[in-house]
Amino acid sequence: MSENYRSREERKQAKKQKPEHPKKEKPKKKGSFLRKFLITCLLVGIVTLVAGVSAFFIMVKDAPKLDKAKLEIPLSTKFYDKDGNFIYEYGAEKRTKITYDQVPKVVENAFLATEDARFYEHHGIDYRRTAKAIFLNVTGDFGSQGGSTITQQVVKNYFLTMQKTTKRKVQEWYLAYKLEQQYSKHEILEMYLNKINLGNRSYGIATAAKNYYGKELKDLTLPEAAMLAGLPQGPSIYDPTKPENVKAATERRDTVLYLMNRHGYITKQQMEDAKKVPVTEGLQPSQEATQMPYQGFLDAAVKEIESQIKDVNIGSDGLSIYTTLDPKAQNYADKIMNTEDVINYPNDKFQGAFVFMDTESGEVRAIGSGRGEDKATFKGHNMAVDLDRQVGSTMKPIFDYGPAIEYKQWSTYHQVDDSTFKYSTGQEVRNFDNDHKGPMSMRDALAQSRNVPAVKTAKEVGLDKSQSFAEGLGMTFGQDGVHESTAIGSNAASPLDLAGAYASFGNGGVYHKPHFVTKVVYPDGKEVNFTPKGKRAMKDYTAYMITDMLRSVVDSGTGKAANVPSLDVAGKTGTTNFDDKVLRKYGIPSSANRDSWFAGYTPQYTMAVWTGYDKDGPENYIANKSSSATIAQRMFKAMMSEFGNDKSRFEMPSSVERVNNELYVKGAKKDDVPKINVDAPTGMNPSYDPATQTISLSWAASSDSDVSYAVSYKGSDGSSGSAKVSGTSATISGVKPGVTYTISLVAKKGGSSSDAATATVTVPGGDDSQKKAEDDAKKKAEDDAKKKAEEDAAKKAEQDKQNQNQNQDQNQNNGTTPPGGGTTPPGGGTTPPSGGTPPPGGGTTPGEGNHPNPPADGGNPNKPTQ
Repeated sequence: MSENYRSREERKQAKKQKPEHPKKEKPKKKGSFLRKFLITCLLVGIVTLVAGVSAFFIMVKDAPKLDKAKLEIPLSTKFYDKDGNFIYEYGAEKRTKITYDQVPKVVENAFLATEDARFYEHHGIDYRRTAKAIFLNVTGDFGSQGGSTITQQVVKNYFLTMQKTTKRKVQEWYLAYKLEQQYSKHEILEMYLNKINLGNRSYGIATAAKNYYGKELKDLTLPEAAMLAGLPQGPSIYDPTKPENVKAATERRDTVLYLMNRHGYITKQQMEDAKKVPVTEGLQPSQEATQMPYQGFLDAAVKEIESQIKDVNIGSDGLSIYTTLDPKAQNYADKIMNTEDVINYPNDKFQGAFVFMDTESGEVRAIGSGRGEDKATFKGHNMAVDLDRQVGSTMKPIFDYGPAIEYKQWSTYHQVDDSTFKYSTGQEVRNFDNDHKGPMSMRDALAQSRNVPAVKTAKEVGLDKSQSFAEGLGMTFGQDGVHESTAIGSNAASPLDLAGAYASFGNGGVYHKPHFVTKVVYPDGKEVNFTPKGKRAMKDYTAYMITDMLRSVVDSGTGKAANVPSLDVAGKTGTTNFDDKVLRKYGIPSSANRDSWFAGYTPQYTMAVWTGYDKDGPENYIANKSSSATIAQRMFKAMMSEFGNDKSRFEMPSSVERVNNELYVKGAKKDDVPKINVDAPTGMNPSYDPATQTISLSWAASSDSDVSYAVSYKGSDGSSGSAKVSGTSATISGVKPGVTYTISLVAKKGGSSSDAATATVTVPGGDDSQKKAEDDAKKKAEDDAKKKAEEDAAKKAEQDKQNQNQNQDQNQNNGTTPPGGGTTPPGGGTTPPSGGTPPPGGGTTPGEGNHPNPPADGGNPNKPTQ
């Protein structure tokens, strides 16, 4: 029974296990899935391969042919001036072509160790190096890591563009392989060494040996060969003839020596000995500094191109570059900067930089780019475009008063209050003279460069709106943004930036980015347009009203030294001061200026000028009120006087109206209107002419040419009318015999009129009764006129007394000169000192000198500036 039971149980277990048998056949199903997966992968692989091959052939089908002529003839770049006249050919200097047999082993080994260690092993493409580059590019940015062999570099330099695209890279691989099939390794290395750009106007290794060391190629030493081999990665940054590159050039040279040792070309001892040799040993003077004309201008042009076309090679791409250069203006600019014929400089260290450009188009005609040792060289530091110094009060039209007119429609007579005021941090804003003028017009505040009204204006407009307005004129503010002190110029800029902003005011509110290049033409005829489109940055009324106020700056304000009487000039001065730490360190007077600016324009040209010293030092400052303080203005005047031949004036747009010599936005509420006192005419002389039966009237002319006149009359017979005025005379026609005429003459200016000058004339004739009536009327008129004159005199005396009492009260309360009745002497606004306690938001604060450099280490941040 037990056996049967077990059997039955076993049978039951067997029955239970039977349905599970299919589940145990997993290996069979797993194999089926694997086969399907492999088949799928194979199909995907085939599709991918077909797609890849198709893409490859699509990419290489339009690849350039290996033109042997291109392998022999280098392509130079040509520069042209604004009129299309040829200026200079760059890269066309004699190239010393060498053969492989002329290449010393030390030179070959240096380049192979640095650029292509497996040159003699691959067939145009180093797959190991390429795979590594692809991996790094996939994990980073495409084009961030190169894997090009020397063969690929030959292809790239001779046949392809420098664009980092997949298509160009595929074409590079394809052509590199083909090149290796047609030429030997020695021929390819020869091509490379004859073409490579090594900076310092050196294309090819033999030319570089001559330009850098004055040697034949065969005479180069190990350190010299290593230095040259390191240049292809960055000719402009590793060229040791430029002082600023010496450190980088040394590090790069030493890297080449390390690679030569690593690949077994030199011993460790040779490497160490070569590293001890200064990278500057044996160097010849820079070729670029002695041969190229207009180096500063062409440098700026090339920088503009390189900023817009990536990987462009000016020396070998065969470009035709059409610039905005005016050679005559540039020659005169060089004369200003490099001689004492135009400007007497205080010493050789004194520096200057400026941009002289077309107001309407933004095309730069000439630049001043440093003096002496700081004079710009091609692909070097260029003060006209690279300078970054605080701009001082030249910022006031851009950040304060321009936005006030644009967004709030203030008039030029809008009253601003020059009284004690503090930043939100509690620090006081100070004027250059540490004084306050009380209420004054916006025009006077700008002309006299008062700081307090400027800061108050910017805050009332809103710093965010002021920033937006300024950025529309090409100004930039970096990561820190703007602060209260930006209102008086604590931000930094270059002459190029400032010229672009000011030209917008002169161009009716349209901003054109300043530019040095109009177009670039490639050898195949392809053109790249560099002329930027203009954009409206402000209303036309804002541009004109700022221009009119800036006329006051050069007519009677802080910029009088820049005025050119024959031209319609508008402009603004700006100065900055030293922080307290620098003053103490070098013993500099507290009133000294660190920077002195002038930016101005006419309808034809715009110019922004910076002057000062490149580095701080005991004697490196601009003494307040010295002749050096006006050099920037005199540079402006010299250029404008020499080339400003457009005598036209800025035209007032229909959106602006003039009331009593102040400007208002038409249709806007007139916040304040100036009252003008007009003197009554004198020397009035009436006479009757029987022949013509007319009364003639003449009077003395006013010294004010803006004054006009009006003549009216009233007869004893009830007649009345007005007479036509011509200059300082008038005629009343159709007079009647026996009638007595009372004549009134008033002077007018703006919306104001003078008191009337009166006279009576009786025309002869008529009966006795009529004559008696007329005599009575005449006597009554004289009595009435006398009585009225006495009443007017009494009223005027009473008003004068009241005004005098009010002014005395105001002087006692404010301790300031009352507004109205007297011209406030021109001054200058303060700008913040460099380095001190920042105003709200973390910016620099105005200081207690003459400019806007922030104070250092908690120094006094409120020094005045103009």
